[in-house]
Amino acid sequence: MSSSENNGVWRNWAGNEEVRPRRVRHPAHTEEVAAAVRDAVRDGLRVKPVGSGHSFSGVAVAPGVQLRLDRLDAVHAVDPETGLVTVGAGMPLWKLNPLLASHGLALENMGDIDRQTVSGAISTGTHGSGVGFGGIATQVRALELVLADGTVTTCSPTERPDLFAAARVGLGALGVLTRVTLQTVPLYALHARDTALPVAETLGRIDELVEENDHFEFFWFPHSETTLTRRFRRLPGDAPLAPIGAFSRRLDEAVSGPGFELLNRLGTRVPGLVPPITRFAARAMSSRTWTDHSYRIFASVRDVRFHEGEFAIPRAHAAEALREIRAWIDAHDERVSFPLEVRFTAADDIWLSTAHGRESCYIAFHQYHRMPYRRYFDACARILGSYGGRPHWGKMHELGVDELRPRYERFDDFVALRDALDPAGVLSNPYLDRVLGPAPAAG
Repeated sequence: MSSSENNGVWRNWAGNEEVRPRRVRHPAHTEEVAAAVRDAVRDGLRVKPVGSGHSFSGVAVAPGVQLRLDRLDAVHAVDPETGLVTVGAGMPLWKLNPLLASHGLALENMGDIDRQTVSGAISTGTHGSGVGFGGIATQVRALELVLADGTVTTCSPTERPDLFAAARVGLGALGVLTRVTLQTVPLYALHARDTALPVAETLGRIDELVEENDHFEFFWFPHSETTLTRRFRRLPGDAPLAPIGAFSRRLDEAVSGPGFELLNRLGTRVPGLVPPITRFAARAMSSRTWTDHSYRIFASVRDVRFHEGEFAIPRAHAAEALREIRAWIDAHDERVSFPLEVRFTAADDIWLSTAHGRESCYIAFHQYHRMPYRRYFDACARILGSYGGRPHWGKMHELGVDELRPRYERFDDFVALRDALDPAGVLSNPYLDRVLGPAPAAG
């Protein structure tokens, strides 16, 4: 799951964002990043780093200078005693996780995709699930970054603390991340249990299910009466493992990959078949249990391309918001081929984190990439926005600075810091101009 390029045109994984950069650089060291930024300033160009291209939004689109961070993937320090690990910002999660495991360590929490780079995951607020745990950015203990003038700085809770509070979910607006220090935990396993439950039961028991499991999430095809609930219980790293067998894994990949792709193509050609197809898919979701190391369970394969939006709302409104989305779908005869995905996280103190100051419910809405999505996504954004919903920075949304400002207590503090560090908007792009407003001296 990564970006692609053809004839100099860069596209993100979903294919909904593309750009032909004026210049592409592949820095391997911090100083090469700094030199690329200084060169861009000299030539009057904007600069944006890009990782795996997994973001559905335009947050990493680089019309000027595109910095590809894939060569910034070195391991700089691993301390098994303290759990502190420093890696290059371009380190992909799929590479980081087994490396940590080899040292008896693991990320405390992670999302359900491991294709992102460390810098991309933290900069856009990738979160995961578990009301006792924050997103990946809450595990950051120090950052090295190149500022808009080409100078290099570091920040932590004690060194430039305001920059640290903002840059952990910095959208690439405050500097180009080059090194990240993470607080890891001892290697642990997860006991996973997938159970199909009626929609009414899941919505009625949300608080109970969230509280009694270390990690809880569920999937709901809107045209069906069934949810697939997913419950994870944390176990010591030396717990006996019972992973999914090779045959079952291949079957899962076939059903969720080529099989699901064919069903979605059929639904695209004959929209009236979408509701029965999704009801079939819901019935095919099987109940099972298995145990494996955490990173092998958190992350899943996503081969069928889709568009996605996601909003974080206060946890208390989860069931109410989902019922409202379903009512809109039914009232408008909307054909939705992908499930809603619902997850929960702890509150945090990061300025532009979608979980800032409140326990959050994340509701992600998807649509197959060949099917129309705008009316459905607009409705979800409107409904979730009525509950104070904050859009995931790496997912699709149409909100601008005026709508976003009242949803974040520290929004103006973030923008003021951006304006001080990058008054000319060297690190900006059209997406950041929309969500943060243009930099004060941008040309």
